[in-house]
Amino acid sequence: MSDRAAHWIVSGRVQGVGFRWYTMEAASRLGIAGWVRNRANGTVEVAAAGSADAIAELEKAIAKGPSFSLVKRVERHDISLESIDCNSFEIR
Repeated sequence: MSDRAAHWIVSGRVQGVGFRWYTMEAASRLGIAGWVRNRANGTVEVAAAGSADAIAELEKAIAKGPSFSLVKRVERHDISLESIDCNSFEIR
């Protein structure tokens, strides 16, 4: 059941380190729908919908990142559930 949706911009060493796969695995494990993608400026963008607890756990995972990453900043914005246009979690 999705009752919360959030959007994050993640800065630091987050491209070329498996960050998108790491995020997809965490989101899938938590039952979260949404997507993750690299941005041209070197950041990673994540949008997700799920229970409040699952979204909080995903945010913790994003802030930690995979072993070769170095997350320096995570900007979060709450968004509408309708803005998540997928039923599973995908890499874009």
